[in-house]
Amino acid sequence: MTESDDGAAHWYEDETGPMVRPYTVTHGRTRPDTDHPIDLMAPITAVEEAEPEQALDHARTSLLELIRRGSRPLAELAADADLPLTVVRVLLGDLVDAGLVRIGAATTPADRPDAGLLREVVARLREL
Repeated sequence: MTESDDGAAHWYEDETGPMVRPYTVTHGRTRPDTDHPIDLMAPITAVEEAEPEQALDHARTSLLELIRRGSRPLAELAADADLPLTVVRVLLGDLVDAGLVRIGAATTPADRPDAGLLREVVARLREL
C-alpha cells in the first residue's frame, strides 16, 4: 500500500498495477469465515476504543483505519480502499469477528424516499 500526496492510501502503483493480488490479501478466501451479510449500502462503523487482541496484518489494519475515519457504506469503503468488493467483504468479516467493527442495517425500500415524489420535485424545480 502506498500513500499519495493527499495522504490517501492506495493498494497499487499507477505504473505497475496491483502490488498484491486480492487472493493473497484474503489468504485465498472468497467469503468471510462466518456468515456476515453485508449490503452494499450498509453503514460500517468502528467499535469505539476496541483494540485487536492479536496483531492485524497490513490489509486489515489499513481497512480498520479507513473505517475509524468515519462511518461509510461498504461500496464507498471498497472504493476508498481501492479493493474489490469481495476482498473488502472478507476483510470486514475478519474485523467483525475480532469485535473491531460493526455492520449496520441496510436501508430498506420503505426507508428510501418515494421515487414518484422525487420526480415530482424535480419537475416542479424545472418549471421555476
